Amino acid sequence: MAESIKKYDVVIIGGGPAGLSAGIYTARARFSTLLIEKGGVGGQIINSEMVENYPGFPQGIGGIDLTQAMHQQATKFGMETLYDEVTGIKASGKQKTVKTSQGQFTAKAVIIAGGADRLKLGVPGEKEFTGKGVSYCATCDGAFFRDKAVAVVGGGNAAVTEALELTKFASKITLIHRRNELRATQIMQERIKADAKIKISWDTVVLEILGDKAVEKIRLQNVKTRKESTLPVSGVFVAVGSQPATGYLKEVLKLDNVGAIIANDRLETSVPGIFAAGDIRSGSIRQVISAAGDGAIAAVNAGKYVSG
Repeated sequence: MAESIKKYDVVIIGGGPAGLSAGIYTARARFSTLLIEKGGVGGQIINSEMVENYPGFPQGIGGIDLTQAMHQQATKFGMETLYDEVTGIKASGKQKTVKTSQGQFTAKAVIIAGGADRLKLGVPGEKEFTGKGVSYCATCDGAFFRDKAVAVVGGGNAAVTEALELTKFASKITLIHRRNELRATQIMQERIKADAKIKISWDTVVLEILGDKAVEKIRLQNVKTRKESTLPVSGVFVAVGSQPATGYLKEVLKLDNVGAIIANDRLETSVPGIFAAGDIRSGSIRQVISAAGDGAIAAVNAGKYVSG
């Protein structure tokens, strides 16, 4: 029996702030809308316990609370949600086909808002101990390390946020950074330096993650002196940056040198009818508010495209 293909006006790939904002706009405009999310709705912002710079919330709002409210809003207007991973897109004239493991879906317009995937360290032991002490999400896994020593690798806002989140559980946090100054915003730097539980190991990289059945220690090296050392830890939280989730798009759209989607000021990509929004877009500042704005711009222009 031939596989049935369900048709929509708009298919949105990615359920972070950009995709959810797009869904609110397209569904409210009465375009049939399907949002496809490979993990949990919310994107990387759900790893932030408190979002302090999203307008309208002077006391801050949890990343999960903010994106759940966005999802409820889009769903109220009629957006459907599918939890699956997109494996390919095919554009044939004005019809786009989005492929997933659960089937194929056609759309008149596609908005790609898949965000970015966390980068790996690429050191021995990382893969073997993922889920056994190596983690990429303190909000998800921090409670497993109550009263234990852990390390966080990175120096940007993501790494500092992870370290601060872990102070609720771990007895000691060592932030390992390859440079001699953090890339995080000033207010985040002030918080981490004021916390007695957190120690910063400057000019240092991880060479290897060691253990028997779970993480027990890491081997480090000072990049200036080349001196090696070991640090006993039960957990390693990796926050060294992210890579646009565009592996399946290399033969479909024009990408920049880091793999982000190139789009114009209307967020149109190199293929008519396909739009890009949020962290996956080249030039994105990777903030929740800009992602939400991208979603709205892409949705409005996708609506114009669908309407001809």
